[in-house]
Amino acid sequence: MVAVVFFREWQDRVPGESRSLARARDLANELGLLDVDLPLIVVVGSKGKGTCATYASATLAAAGLRVCTVTSPGLRGDRDRIRLNGRSVSESELASLAERLDKAIGVLPPRSDGYLAPTGLFTLAGVLHARTEGADALVLEAGMGGRGDEVSLFSPATVAITPIFGEHLGKLGDTPAEIATEKSGVIKPSTRAVVSAAQTPDVAEALDRAYDGIEYAPSTGLGDDLLPAGLGRANAEVGCAAALALLGERPAALEAMLRTVRLPGRLSWHRIPGAQVLADCAINRAGVAVALETARERWGGIDHAFVCLPDHKDLDGAIAELGDLPVTFVRLPFERLSFEHPLPPAWKVLDAVDLTPGLIAGQGRHVVALGTVYFISAVLNAINADTERLFVL
Repeated sequence: MVAVVFFREWQDRVPGESRSLARARDLANELGLLDVDLPLIVVVGSKGKGTCATYASATLAAAGLRVCTVTSPGLRGDRDRIRLNGRSVSESELASLAERLDKAIGVLPPRSDGYLAPTGLFTLAGVLHARTEGADALVLEAGMGGRGDEVSLFSPATVAITPIFGEHLGKLGDTPAEIATEKSGVIKPSTRAVVSAAQTPDVAEALDRAYDGIEYAPSTGLGDDLLPAGLGRANAEVGCAAALALLGERPAALEAMLRTVRLPGRLSWHRIPGAQVLADCAINRAGVAVALETARERWGGIDHAFVCLPDHKDLDGAIAELGDLPVTFVRLPFERLSFEHPLPPAWKVLDAVDLTPGLIAGQGRHVVALGTVYFISAVLNAINADTERLFVL
């Protein structure tokens, strides 16, 4: 029932059909969500949005607020997309939300201008959950876009922007600057603050045209021990800064709260019988380099790497960084993804469905898993990683 509701119209789409923001607006109106009056942070960007949203949510929770957070995709499953105070919704809560969405969809006219996108439906379900549970604040991570994303149906008090680069060229724009313009469409006249990671000059110029007074590369004064390692640190700080801008003051419990944050799949460490695993959603050369360096600093060496990068990611950069490491390349079972790029002849190849703890541990004591968020989700599922709570009150 749950999967059917959220993915039905997307699965039934016809060639050339696109998501319908107008249909999503009609659904939100039917559910009474367009007038939800909660302090809202919207997170947009090309990479690191989940980290940013998590740290923004933890900062708000440190102030004593009950925070509903929507991220995409889930770490291990769809329950992880919607959280209250860092905890995933339960199966019964998600089923109830799906039932209420399904009933409202049934009232809408037959679709004629596009389908309801899964990420958009989870966004609406999250807002519905926030209202049902009496949440004090909302943090919504945009899907791929900004102006064309369902988060744009709402008016954020604060917008957080992670680095914007050439991800989704040809879909959101033909240049990073055009992509930035599209993503900045979530900024509304009522938005009081916009906080951004450092951007390239062309992207910053596009963002500045959308909002005067953006704070770039904010410095919160938080120590390195309170923020994640690697490339995620800047995104975490953007999230904290966006939440502090909304709150207007620093919560006394902030440091204690941030010490509890866990980010599975973002330079996260896991133990399984016979091996230790470092899992990271690295999709380009820089990310792979940081992950490998982090692993070597802790272990001294790496026995094996599992890698999953479809053709539109920076596989050449990953190959260069991995060098002569033993590698198993993993393919995902999604028709929309192509895995035709030539691989080094020494690399093994397998399908994600074949991942098991025994297979992973069989490659050595120290193993890294690098690639898309969907691949890392498969790894987290295979090793039964705990993704129930991202921070603890």
